[in-house]
Amino acid sequence: MPILQDIEFSITADQILQAQGANPALIRKRKPNLVLTAERALAIGLPLLKPLVLYRELELEKVRHETLILSEGYTLKSQLLTQHLAYAKIIVVILCSIGEKMEKEIASLYDSDPVLGLALDGVGSAAVEALANATCKFFEARAQESKWQASIPLSPGMTSWPVGEGQPEIFHILDPSSIDVRLTSSYLMLPRKSLTMVLGFGPQLMISGTTCSYCAMQETCKYQDHYQESILP
Repeated sequence: MPILQDIEFSITADQILQAQGANPALIRKRKPNLVLTAERALAIGLPLLKPLVLYRELELEKVRHETLILSEGYTLKSQLLTQHLAYAKIIVVILCSIGEKMEKEIASLYDSDPVLGLALDGVGSAAVEALANATCKFFEARAQESKWQASIPLSPGMTSWPVGEGQPEIFHILDPSSIDVRLTSSYLMLPRKSLTMVLGFGPQLMISGTTCSYCAMQETCKYQDHYQESILP
């Protein structure tokens, strides 16, 4: 199964602060020491990243009862997916991960320097998000070569696609054990800094909204403007 290991992305101290749930502009004014901590965490964390993207491309054969019937006998069941991908020709199932070295370092820092540990956790969260965005751009560029459109990225946990249904289906399709990612009985991915998503491609997709439009946290999220800029399309 294809694995991408050379997807380029970058992260900043502001993205780390945002991944921690903070407003970077306010932090820079009120607590500049936390910015320095984020920058220190970034220097520590970058060498620990092992970005990997595991994916599988499948043909969409038909849609039946809110289920995508895919080639090779696979299925994905979700009202969200059928709403956005019913007119796709190709479905790409994706798992992005930055590896486990980061998590081991975070765990060791929580005891000795919890503030730095939290900042390093923010590095991991920002990194996997940046990796996912770069991966979307990679596949969108491929679609444009064929004059096809790309859907917005859709992930388990979004509206009408429960994690407990979506993650097992994705893991069945991808078998992420090949990159040392596993799914617990409570549907938590390990390493935790991992992310799954599905993209659809075709000449006549019906694209509506953004990823934020279908997020379960859309009513309370303070950073929708940021995510709408960073997540395709």
